[in-house]
Amino acid sequence: QVQLKATGGGLVQAGGSLRLSCTASGGTFNYLFMAWFRQAPEKEDRDSVASIVWSDSRAYYQDPVKDRFIIFRDIMKNTLYLQMTELKPEDTAVYYCKGGRGSTTAVIWDDDWGQGTQVTVSS
Repeated sequence: QVQLKATGGGLVQAGGSLRLSCTASGGTFNYLFMAWFRQAPEKEDRDSVASIVWSDSRAYYQDPVKDRFIIFRDIMKNTLYLQMTELKPEDTAVYYCKGGRGSTTAVIWDDDWGQGTQVTVSS
């Protein structure tokens, strides 16, 4: 099966920027959608951040990150990115990428969260 790995996290001061990358290995890369999720400290649930239609780059953002984050992909590299700017302490979380297959009316997300990357925003 395809394994997704998120990288690029780190420690940054409020107002700073980071670019996260998500790469896939193994299996066949055949995603309809890809998305970024995050899990805040001491929380069990993972919240969606942004998603993208792989073929045409249509992007969707959750309200907390609108106008600050940009999701995009590189087809040649089979890589997903999340450009994060104007970071806030509340953005602190482990960030994961996830792929979805199926169709636009019935998306099937992978169950495996893969390897996340820690983003810590200090005040």
